[in-house]
Amino acid sequence: MTPPVVHSLREQIREHILEGIVSGRWQPGERIVERRIAVELEVSQTPVREALRELESLQLIESAPNKGVRVRNLTADDLKESYPVRAGLEQVAAELAAGRLAEDTAALEREVAALREADAAGDGEAQVRHTVAFHREIVRAAGNAVLLHTWEGLGVEVWTTLSIRWFSPEPRSHAQDHQELVDAFRRRDPRIGALLKAHVLSCAPRV
Repeated sequence: MTPPVVHSLREQIREHILEGIVSGRWQPGERIVERRIAVELEVSQTPVREALRELESLQLIESAPNKGVRVRNLTADDLKESYPVRAGLEQVAAELAAGRLAEDTAALEREVAALREADAAGDGEAQVRHTVAFHREIVRAAGNAVLLHTWEGLGVEVWTTLSIRWFSPEPRSHAQDHQELVDAFRRRDPRIGALLKAHVLSCAPRV
C-alpha cells in the first residue's frame, strides 16, 4: 500500500497558486495579491509569502517594487530550459543507483502501477505526482545528498505540471515510458544513464 502524501502548508499553498496559474485564474501579467490568498485559504500571510518566493525562484512569477507579484508570460522555451540540467543530474543518479535498483525495483514499480491508473483515468494531477515520485526515487537511490538537494531545487514538480497540463498536445502513456526504465534497471543495462537522460529530454515541452 502506498503511504499517503503529506504536504507542508507552504507546499499546499504553492500548489493552490500553481493550479490557479495553470487553470487561467491568474493570467500572464496579472497581479497575485498575497493578502487575498491568505484570507481565501484562512492562513497567515507568512506561508503564502514563502510559497510565492519559491515560485519566484523558479521564475514562474516575478516581483517589482511598488507593483507586487505578477504571473510571468511563460513559453515552452522557458519551460525547456530546466530539462537539460535535470537530464544531466538524473543521468548521474541512474549510474550511481544502478546496482541498488537492479536488486530492488519495488519503489519504482509502485509508482508505475499508480501511473497506469492515472493514465487510464486521464488524471493529470496524479500523472504529475507519480511521475515526479518515480524520478525522485531514482535520485534518492543514488545515495548522494548534494545531488538530491540540487535536483529538488529545480522545482521538478512545478515544471512537470506545466509541461503536462499546458504543452502536451496528446495523451501519453506515462506508465509505459517508466516501465521501460524499470526493465532497464532490472537487466542491469549499462546504458541506463543515457537511457534516463534521453527519457527526461523527451519529456521537455514542444511548441
